[in-house]
Amino acid sequence: MTPIPVSVVVMTRNEAINLPRCLSSLDRFAQCFVVDSGSDDGTPDIARCHGARLVPFQWNGRYPKKKQWCLDSLPFDHDWVLFVDADERPTAELVEEIARLMVKAANEPCHAAYWIDGRPVIRGQRLRFGCWNRKLALVDRRYVRFPEPADLDIASMWEVEGHYQPRVHGTTGRLRHPMDHEDAKPPSAWFDRHNHYSDWEAALRADGRMERLIDGEPEGDSGLRRCRLIGRRAQKRLFQRLPGRPLWAFLHAYILRLGALDGIAGLDHALGRAFYYWQVGLKMRSAASTPAPAAAAQVPSARTVPDFFPTCLPGGEPYSSSIAILSPPSAFNRSNVRLRTPGSSIR
Repeated sequence: MTPIPVSVVVMTRNEAINLPRCLSSLDRFAQCFVVDSGSDDGTPDIARCHGARLVPFQWNGRYPKKKQWCLDSLPFDHDWVLFVDADERPTAELVEEIARLMVKAANEPCHAAYWIDGRPVIRGQRLRFGCWNRKLALVDRRYVRFPEPADLDIASMWEVEGHYQPRVHGTTGRLRHPMDHEDAKPPSAWFDRHNHYSDWEAALRADGRMERLIDGEPEGDSGLRRCRLIGRRAQKRLFQRLPGRPLWAFLHAYILRLGALDGIAGLDHALGRAFYYWQVGLKMRSAASTPAPAAAAQVPSARTVPDFFPTCLPGGEPYSSSIAILSPPSAFNRSNVRLRTPGSSIR
């Protein structure tokens, strides 16, 4: 069987419990990198045993973060890159769909990036309903670049880009089949990870950085955009402003999206979403009630990303994290906080 001409990137830190099943689902792709951040649980050995190319990564606390660093630095054999978290597995149907897409892309113009749904798997049960996540996971690396939202001042900031999509020079499509998202770690890992995620979102929402980040995101599947009453960015802006977000998040997942039909697993997933947004709101209210320092520095807005994203700076100099500027302190500064690197994105 001809390998699929796509380079896969799996980013890890202590993912030994998840990585074997993830890598087993990627056998048909022509190239696979495991970009590891100092794992000490056997993750590197697992990557080598599955034939993946192991690349060590150490974040220097600046931009670019891990995904953009991969796009800039890895020796890709192919222009198309698939980002897969260690606790994700492309379904067989998705792999076949990507294979057909690559054959089509070789003969006619296509989109610059594709949205892929993430299907939650709770205690071995694949959810049929509820609120799944969606992200631009299959990208043509020549036409995408991740934004730099001036979030380096946040206490729990980590080395991987936050919950935002890359900027795309071109149109986007959506693949029909999902990736399964099943984290084999204990529930305590989920709570720990989402505690840090909510720190990040609360800080960005508090001073308007989240709004600017949403403004720069791709609108969504170009084919579906014409038949929607309200676009992806408008939906996110509306949800940002809704009072009682935890309640709405629960009702959306459990009632409107029929999560109740998934039984107790659907209830747990909907409650998890509500709990996350309750955390964000609580942290924003707590920060707002804390007196600001007398000479607090103003946090700059996100750096502007141009419509086209060259891989080299003017003059041919490769992009480097040394050109990035650290954000000044804020009410959510990183004083005495140990950086953490979650193994997967929020669901």
